[in-house]
Amino acid sequence: MKVHLMKRRVWLNAGLVCFLIQTASAEVRLAGIFSDDMILQRGTEVRVWGWADAGENVNVTFGGQAQSAAAGNDGLWGVKLKPMQASAEGRDLVVKGGNTITLRNVLVGDVWLCSGQSNMEWTLGSCNAPEDVKSADLPQIRWFRVPLTCADTPLADIRSDRPLRWNVCNPGNAAGISAVGFYFARKVQQETGVPIGVLVSSVGGTNIEKWMPREAFAAEPELADIDRRIDAAIDEYRADLKQQLPLIEPWLRQTREALAANAPIPPQPVLPVHPSMPGSKTNGPWLHLYNGMIHPLVNFRIKGALWYQGEANGGEGDSYFVKKRAMIDSWRRIWGQGGFPFYFVQLANFQKPNNNPEGGDGWARVRMAQTKSLTIPHTGMAVAIDLADADNPDDIHPKNKQDVGERLARWALAKDYGKKDLVYSGPLYREMKADAKGIRIVFDSVGSGLTVATKTGREPIVADPRGKLQGFAIAGEDRKWVWADAVIDGETVLVSSPAVPKPVAVRYAFTMNPAAANLYNKDGLPASPFRTDDW
Repeated sequence: MKVHLMKRRVWLNAGLVCFLIQTASAEVRLAGIFSDDMILQRGTEVRVWGWADAGENVNVTFGGQAQSAAAGNDGLWGVKLKPMQASAEGRDLVVKGGNTITLRNVLVGDVWLCSGQSNMEWTLGSCNAPEDVKSADLPQIRWFRVPLTCADTPLADIRSDRPLRWNVCNPGNAAGISAVGFYFARKVQQETGVPIGVLVSSVGGTNIEKWMPREAFAAEPELADIDRRIDAAIDEYRADLKQQLPLIEPWLRQTREALAANAPIPPQPVLPVHPSMPGSKTNGPWLHLYNGMIHPLVNFRIKGALWYQGEANGGEGDSYFVKKRAMIDSWRRIWGQGGFPFYFVQLANFQKPNNNPEGGDGWARVRMAQTKSLTIPHTGMAVAIDLADADNPDDIHPKNKQDVGERLARWALAKDYGKKDLVYSGPLYREMKADAKGIRIVFDSVGSGLTVATKTGREPIVADPRGKLQGFAIAGEDRKWVWADAVIDGETVLVSSPAVPKPVAVRYAFTMNPAAANLYNKDGLPASPFRTDDW
């Protein structure tokens, strides 16, 4: 998946605008995440911050509270509002210093950060679901999209060459929201009545490294080499920029003159592409998106994070788990919200099915790493191996984002919103037990019971009690894999094959596209792929 050329051009233009910006006034201003129609996080101290003249006193009022602070020598000021209950009443947030800023129609609810690559970025308008756009008159759902920004060091604020704002979800703008974020928010808001904010910070074609702070690499010995490669890439980029300055500086002067005279703008010189961006010399797996698109948000209180990423790391196995653990730990530490929920999507089925019982091709191993990430506290995983478009298996962007968002919502509803009786996961492998009949697989998250089922599009599963389980393979001590017979036996699955009289290991759906896999619980959720071996 590649970032569109248009996005790259927007970023380059935004970077050039930064050269042109002249600080025309020292009025009190708010950080870019604040605007009309926003949602503030309930149940925790809420930080409101911005910049003013050094020493200037700034007053903030909202919901019956009044707080004040003086700007520091660097101009930064900040206040903390006391924890508030959810409120769907639109109220004004007023900031007063030498000038007054009034934000209208501000709600209090839960804000969820939606990050990752293009399947999280994928918009509702691209999901072949026009009825959901037309019916999206949902004023208690608000969304904000962070613009694509790279930076060598962590930014204090969001960078943009255009006004930033929160959107009240309605048919006029819903086509632009993250589809996963929309379906998650719609489900949670309908079930709870709590206003939901969807904070989208995602970029297509990006690996997990780009979303990690520098300190995360240093914290993991296995990732130390990435830290060194970052320095080398930045040094090369800076050297290339230095060579281009003789072209850039005259262009800036000519451009200012052209703008003042309302004359044609001279052709833009070609800038070196940032090392973390597609098309650069190195196209390296480095940070920078964290610096530009996550760090400016860390003072903003959130409920939790949703993550759909992994395709760009799809050739990895356990190393992806190490990176993901490092990223989650660092985000929680930097946000100062130690255990905020982090729910993620296991990669969907992709490309044509492989009939080799050994499996292990494509994304099979990275899915194992994603499943292993459930060992990280306060995480949850939506399985998506049944959601690819059956008539177009080579489409890396499955259009069915409704099930993705709603499966994520199940985790949140059960873990964070008190829906204690809700089944939030499909069957997860717990252990194997060998007996005279074969290997018995024991699961967690059986829910109402195991079943054979099929799923078509966004329709609910269709159970087939007499159907045959598919996707199970079995091997003996010779490590030769064959397709297995598998039958549901109570809350377990018994796996066997006459070709393997002394089996030692089982795999299920352990392939790039496990299209035939058909084990579900009766609550409509698919079993996650698994392997009992570590060969």
